[in-house]
Amino acid sequence: MTENRMPDFSLPEVSEFITLLNRLRDRCEAFRSETRPLTDEETARLTSLGNTAEDWSAIQVTNDFSPVAITNCRFFGTCHLGVFDGTPVQCTDTQKLPSGIHDSIISNATIGNGCCLWNAKGVSNYFLDENTVLYNTGTIACGGSTSFGNGTIITIGMETGGREICAYADLTIPAAAAIVSSLENVEAFRTSIGSYLTQCETPYGIIGGGSRIINCPSISDTFIGEAVVCDNVTRIHDTTIAGNSNEPTVILDGALIRNSIIQWGCRIASMAIVERSVCTEHSHIERHAKVTNSIIGPNTGIAEGEVTASLVGPFVGFHHQALLIGALWPEGHGNVAYGANVGSNHTAKAPDQEIYCGEGLFFGLGVNIKFPVDLSRAPYSIIATGVTTLPQRMSFPFSLINTPSRYTNEFPPAYNELFPGWVLSDNLYAVYRNEAKFRARDTAHRSGELFEMFRPKIIDMIVAARDILKKVESEKDMYTDTDIPEAGKNYLTGQSLKKAIATYSEQIELYCLNGLFRYLLAKSADNNSVDYQKLLETTASHFRWEHERMLFLREGFRNRTLQENLKRLEELVRKMLSAVLSSKEKDHVRGRKISDTYDQIHQPVQNDKFIRTLTDISENTIRKIHWLITSYNRPVHGTGKQSSDIG
Repeated sequence: MTENRMPDFSLPEVSEFITLLNRLRDRCEAFRSETRPLTDEETARLTSLGNTAEDWSAIQVTNDFSPVAITNCRFFGTCHLGVFDGTPVQCTDTQKLPSGIHDSIISNATIGNGCCLWNAKGVSNYFLDENTVLYNTGTIACGGSTSFGNGTIITIGMETGGREICAYADLTIPAAAAIVSSLENVEAFRTSIGSYLTQCETPYGIIGGGSRIINCPSISDTFIGEAVVCDNVTRIHDTTIAGNSNEPTVILDGALIRNSIIQWGCRIASMAIVERSVCTEHSHIERHAKVTNSIIGPNTGIAEGEVTASLVGPFVGFHHQALLIGALWPEGHGNVAYGANVGSNHTAKAPDQEIYCGEGLFFGLGVNIKFPVDLSRAPYSIIATGVTTLPQRMSFPFSLINTPSRYTNEFPPAYNELFPGWVLSDNLYAVYRNEAKFRARDTAHRSGELFEMFRPKIIDMIVAARDILKKVESEKDMYTDTDIPEAGKNYLTGQSLKKAIATYSEQIELYCLNGLFRYLLAKSADNNSVDYQKLLETTASHFRWEHERMLFLREGFRNRTLQENLKRLEELVRKMLSAVLSSKEKDHVRGRKISDTYDQIHQPVQNDKFIRTLTDISENTIRKIHWLITSYNRPVHGTGKQSSDIG
């Protein structure tokens, strides 16, 4: 996914879910068309094995059918049965049982070859594809035509309505974000979703091949994909659960799911509750978590806490008892710590307020966030432990909001202290480690994940924030939103203002010089020499380099020679690595002062796995910078010019 185009909420031209659904429906119809009535001998043999039927003439079987693996069952209505030859099937994690149907009640169901049903007490109006397992189950039934949770209305943001989304099985976070971004998009989407929902309608339930349903008392009107495991689930109703052998989905240990979409590779476990929600690919909900009227992004985990009326993007860590309500957070990559109360949104009034979270936002322990809030232009910011924020818009990226270090009559006592750019200046280890962590842990592939923090969209926010601070004319000891509206309901000191300008400016310079560095390396790989001035003056067709080039010119870096810019890049790379080491070392210094055994259980900073990796990357970059400096200083044979002068 790229960010230099308008967000797209149009439905996919080829739906992965509809394709799977059609394939399984076709398999069901083809299977049924190849069945025949029982012979008198087969009927007699089934009866002798303890089986009964409301009408034996309504039981249809395949040509190779054998009754020997069907015992003590009751059949109602029209049933279609495959071949069960007793081949062992993995029934539970520790037990294999022979394929067949035993001690079960089957009504108007189609059961494919190689299935294994033991003590399935009520299978009604379902198609079970090949090698499906039902072990010790209660009611598995479809009441008639169903869309398997597709079309469920999910209210995002304001709980009073206005950003409703119709859930559908192929929904991605970028599409959801585009839909809820405006009322016009919401209404246009409602019009376009009709055909998709019509294609979902099916007169019977479906369980895909290789799925295992174990110790589940109630599953109704639900599509279960291939290689899905449902083990000891409390209830599943009107839901799509997608999965395949490469991305198995598991629902475990008391989970309850209603009117929802669970996409490929998800895990819902340990008494979690999911209602009227979409869990996109490879997300997980567990440990009593409650997710209602929400959309959860890829690789995001919700545990113990509550998420309501929220759009939560990828890689959000939410692993403790906390509340997130009315949140628009499509970029994700953040954290909700224990006791965070992100949802003070009505105070006895209607729940019609919401929060716009910035990418990478970190809600600290026990924070209280009063609505409405807009932090969408403050990516990778931190709200420190115990802070209570007032309703506000704050627009400074990589910032820290902390409790006040001083109180004066110059600002209201409820204001907090803002440190713009603090994460870049004092916590750089977390920035680079998180980026590496997200890349390493990604298992999703449908949404087009963006991992790079310092990409054009984020850099533009940094530039805007830096320019706001540079325009502050009066020099004061403290500033509030009266002086700087973008500071929100916080104050910042004059010292913090100056430090933020320097920090933001340095990050902008590093971004521009890295762009030049990558361009020169690419040209060197193509054996192309470069005219430095012409390079800077020529409009680029590639969006990224053009963004870097224009900012490079705007910041005045063309006034330095190519060699000066490359040497400056080396200086910034070394400084960045030093800042990462320093931000990590601060934890060790503090830890040693507090704990006598700290060094016994903590490795030295230089042994940190991520630090070693970053050091290797930085040193490799510096070697390449030296090579470029040497290359572009080398005289070209037969001329008095340097190679950097040659186009």
